[in-house]
Amino acid sequence: QVQLVESGGGLVQTGGSLKLSCTASERIRSIHVMGWHRQAPGKERELVATITGSGGANYADSVKGRFTISGNYAESWVNLQMDSLKPEDTAVYYCYVYSFYRGETYWGQGTQVTVSS
Repeated sequence: QVQLVESGGGLVQTGGSLKLSCTASERIRSIHVMGWHRQAPGKERELVATITGSGGANYADSVKGRFTISGNYAESWVNLQMDSLKPEDTAVYYCYVYSFYRGETYWGQGTQVTVSS
């Protein structure tokens, strides 16, 4: 059973930075996409960023220019560097990996990011 383990969440002040990391307990085969979602209290889970196998990235408009995603498909890890954090970034952040192999999606356990105003 593959697990995604997240780390790096915490409490920061507005304008601060955090780096989230996500590593798979074992290599995941045939990865199609990796990325990060977040969910704030009372809100739907939303897509934050994705990264392709070639290193290309897509970002939600709300984080574009402030967040940077990186990852390695072969080694099954994905990180999210968050700079210039705002209170509205406060949420639980979940990494995910979608694999073509058996059409499986893996989710991290979630890590809390809190940005004080």
